[in-house]
Amino acid sequence: MKYKRSPIRNHQAESSLFSRRAVVAFGGIVTLVGVMLFNLYHLQVDDHVNYITRSDDNRIKLVPIAPNRGLIYDHTGKLLAENRPVFSLEITPEKVKDIPYTIMRLKTLFPISDHEITSFEREKKHNHRFNSTALKNRLSEKEVAIFSANKHRFPGVEIKSHLQRHYPYGDVLTHVMGYVAKINDKDITRLELAERISNYKATRNIGKLGIERFYESDLHGTAGYQKVEVNSSGRVIRTLKYVPPKPGKDLILNLDVDLQIFIRSILGDRRAAIVVLNPKNSAVLAMVSTPSYDPNLFVHGISGSEYRALLNDRNRPLVNRATLGIYPPASIVKPFIAVAALEEKVVTTKTTRDDPGFWRLPNSNARPFRDWLIWGHGRVNLIQSIEESVDTFFYQIAYDMGIDRLSSWMSRFGFGDYTGIDIHEENKANMPTREWKMTRYHKPWYQGDTIPVGIGQGYWTATPIQLAKVTAVLVNKGQVNPPHLLWITLDEGIQELATFPSYTPIENVRDKYWMTALEGMKRVNHGKRGTSRRAFTTSSYLTGGKSGTAQVFSLGENEEYNADEISEHLRDHALYTGFAPYENPQIIVSIVLENAGGGSSQGAPIARLIFDHLLIDKNSNEEQLQ
Repeated sequence: MKYKRSPIRNHQAESSLFSRRAVVAFGGIVTLVGVMLFNLYHLQVDDHVNYITRSDDNRIKLVPIAPNRGLIYDHTGKLLAENRPVFSLEITPEKVKDIPYTIMRLKTLFPISDHEITSFEREKKHNHRFNSTALKNRLSEKEVAIFSANKHRFPGVEIKSHLQRHYPYGDVLTHVMGYVAKINDKDITRLELAERISNYKATRNIGKLGIERFYESDLHGTAGYQKVEVNSSGRVIRTLKYVPPKPGKDLILNLDVDLQIFIRSILGDRRAAIVVLNPKNSAVLAMVSTPSYDPNLFVHGISGSEYRALLNDRNRPLVNRATLGIYPPASIVKPFIAVAALEEKVVTTKTTRDDPGFWRLPNSNARPFRDWLIWGHGRVNLIQSIEESVDTFFYQIAYDMGIDRLSSWMSRFGFGDYTGIDIHEENKANMPTREWKMTRYHKPWYQGDTIPVGIGQGYWTATPIQLAKVTAVLVNKGQVNPPHLLWITLDEGIQELATFPSYTPIENVRDKYWMTALEGMKRVNHGKRGTSRRAFTTSSYLTGGKSGTAQVFSLGENEEYNADEISEHLRDHALYTGFAPYENPQIIVSIVLENAGGGSSQGAPIARLIFDHLLIDKNSNEEQLQ
């Protein structure tokens, strides 16, 4: 027999089960609400500062503002590097319905190249639609006027301006000033290493060469910024804070731009370099390297064809010959070697030697080392050997001193090392030593290697700026000062004189030894047999100098040098260094003329023109103005 379950008992069981489930569900709800409240508290209280900061980062942006670049002047106040307003035609895509049609209409006003259109399209892809993008840069005043008259026809198109570097003297000062150009990856890496990248976030250009690069940190200034509020699309809603940028410092150089122009007019397009120093403080009054190029091409963005033309020019206009050109110093070194030989007791002021026109290594059958004067100079003393530039006298000195003492002494003058000039583009050139030859050629130093060093040939090379510096050391009787371009820095009207590191002087050299070398240099220009006497015959003031003729290639034993029969690029370089006035030197001029021939016939006359310009012509003009 089967029994049925009581309906009352089933109802009670279901009611009990429901109650238990309700309690569990309520407990779950309470737990979840508790978790939610805990998270709300954590988010809104504990992490309030963190999330409000992240919110502000999305809502508030810092927009950097580029500072105005400092200006550069010569020591008379003439502006050498300025900032000019440049106008560009820009389109805001958000405000223009049909951009291709708009560009087509703009082309009816003035030319717009395919290259400009391509650049615009490329830049537009990386820009917000509500930001303007440049279509055409460097509009002329006429183009600005034309668009201004038609602006109402082109909604969303406008002209904007920004400051751009300009060099009013063009190629006259390029190798000194350098130039600024667009910041590239190498610049960014350099700025990051120097921890200065944050100061350049709004800057387009940076100094690439010369003064512009060396004093970049002074010229650039400090960036400012705007704190702005933006919406979710990045559009600026309002400005919350404005911090103005601090402009860069202005620089006043030691350069005399009128002197620079004068020297440039003398040289024309010759391959040459001339440095003019004030020996009292080694201030660079002029530094000319020719041929040159217009630095404004690089500021505006030089085309590939223009750059290739400069790069492939056999006259190398891109090279600053004054600091990077290396040449055998030739006979210019003889006064310096004379001081070293006197101090080392290799010769005395009374030493005389006979010059038959050649010199041969003792106990050797090697070919002789010839003098520039085939029949020789006869018997000469040390001063006469400088005056007449007697090669054989200095062959013997080199032989007696040896390369170790020679290189040591010449290094003290400054040969084979950086001069300390305030531009980065400089070559140390070479003062040869035993160690250098072994490292360079893996060969020992031979006695025959030393002999041509005695007349500034062989492995010895120098730069024009080095020749000017060592001449100042001689004039100042051992005081060593680095040549420098900067004179004064101006920071918001406050002047600060430039300072430079001091160098160890050449000490313990007797005064009469310095005077022996200087007397020889005076006779070079004014002596009866001085090699440069013809250039200074009519001079109303006394000077000192030394000419040099640097061989570009070696002659065979029986070969005679004939400039008319060899290629122009194989002809001798003409060198000259000198100072004036003799009693109280105010000017040093060092000259290198590539493949020009003799230093006395080609270099000395140019030095005379520069001396006259500074000591006579300029003084006369100043007296007339007074």
